Amino acid sequence: MKDFTKHKDELSENGFTILENIYSKDEVEKLLSSIEQVDDSTKQTFRKSEDLFAIRQFLKEVPQTADLIFNEKLKGIIRQLFGEDYFVVKSIYFDKPETSNWFVAYHQDLTISVDNKRELPHFGSWTVKQNQFAVQPPLAILENIFTIRIHLDDTDEKNGALKVVPGSHLKKIYRPETIDWKVETEILCPVPLGGLMIMKPLLLHGSNRTTNNKRRRVLHIEFSNQELPKEINWSEQLQRVC
Repeated sequence: MKDFTKHKDELSENGFTILENIYSKDEVEKLLSSIEQVDDSTKQTFRKSEDLFAIRQFLKEVPQTADLIFNEKLKGIIRQLFGEDYFVVKSIYFDKPETSNWFVAYHQDLTISVDNKRELPHFGSWTVKQNQFAVQPPLAILENIFTIRIHLDDTDEKNGALKVVPGSHLKKIYRPETIDWKVETEILCPVPLGGLMIMKPLLLHGSNRTTNNKRRRVLHIEFSNQELPKEINWSEQLQRVC
């Protein structure tokens, strides 16, 4: 069995780790083929423009991809790095086209997706877009989440690879405008096709514009093992995958 100590330590200390060769080129092509066959004409969870194509609640909208995504390699990684009681709480497919000229400023992922809006203690900053509800939960819930980013293209500094501030996930809510670059370091996170970047949502991260006319397609899947207050539910809770 592969020794995951290095990746556990990197996740704990830096807030992210990268694993290569989790999916073969053939597996990636099958995933992309399934996505391309989906009818996106009437779905509220689909967003399409010249600069971005995104599918929210991806595993609900394209369920035929689940067996391809949760192969034995990924299941083993989840067991070793998260635990056997984690389940999916959010999934999004992003396609940043070749000509995309937008960038993402440094930020933390501070909201979760839920099924309705209720006034609850310590839950705030509600947003509702196309009947999709998002809320900022207590810090303990955010600290518990892991995000897996499955890269379906080679991604580097020229087509929007994430840049991060290592260790920033340990500083709780960390406003980007307060970053002290005298003490912080920026690291670029290139990931080859078929590889994973696993990160904590509180890690400060962003990305630059595409400059090499190459696409960046990524599956973003979030995991937790915590239940929410009885008045709300994860909007996309799926059973344990291990």
